[in-house]
Amino acid sequence: MARIGIIEDELKIQQIVKAYLEKEGFEVCTATDGRQGLELLKTEKLDLVILDLMLPVIPGEQLLTYLRQTSEIPVIILSAKTSEDERIFGLNIGADDYLIKPFSPRELVARVYAHLRRARAGATPSGTVLSFNHRELLIDISKHVVLIQDHPVTLTPTEFRILQVLAQTPGLVYSRSQLVEKVQGYSYAGYDRTIDSHIKNLRQKIESNPETPGYILTVFGVGYKFGGVLDE
Repeated sequence: MARIGIIEDELKIQQIVKAYLEKEGFEVCTATDGRQGLELLKTEKLDLVILDLMLPVIPGEQLLTYLRQTSEIPVIILSAKTSEDERIFGLNIGADDYLIKPFSPRELVARVYAHLRRARAGATPSGTVLSFNHRELLIDISKHVVLIQDHPVTLTPTEFRILQVLAQTPGLVYSRSQLVEKVQGYSYAGYDRTIDSHIKNLRQKIESNPETPGYILTVFGVGYKFGGVLDE
């Protein structure tokens, strides 16, 4: 069973989340401040992290930045920061999901399952390599590798999944809500606008000019589609 890290300074919340996850059979490690959280990330082999942002000693944003430099495991932010800008900022620095306090523990567990399923599906060899624009962009789905002009690009699991969904069906337009369903595995009112944040990050990483993208195209009033030409 998967090993989950909870970095949360509110002990009541930490204990509730831990109890729900252990009831499902997960192994759980906990930390109550940023320093303990950093040590947890450095020493434990985790499959997913649930992270509060407003932590003592070291803020959660700093832990997330560190984690994204060292790992691609899914991260679910659990935070009392409720504004759209704060949610988008959390996604911009590498979170895969964002759940606002107060929250439903059952919904959190469902999201944990969804992210673990996608992470494991991404690790399952499928033998699919997609090459576009005379090998300018190469996506190896089985190895979870993306190359731009033979240079590796580091994507978060959510960014990779968005790219995979779009690239596997060039020209097909997806609405934001459809991308949420495809990428997150569930519907969540209010989350669809944060897809824009993931798209922005993705463009910064794979487009030669993010302001005039050639791969991740906006279809105004509808959503997004992939504009690369598949190599024969």
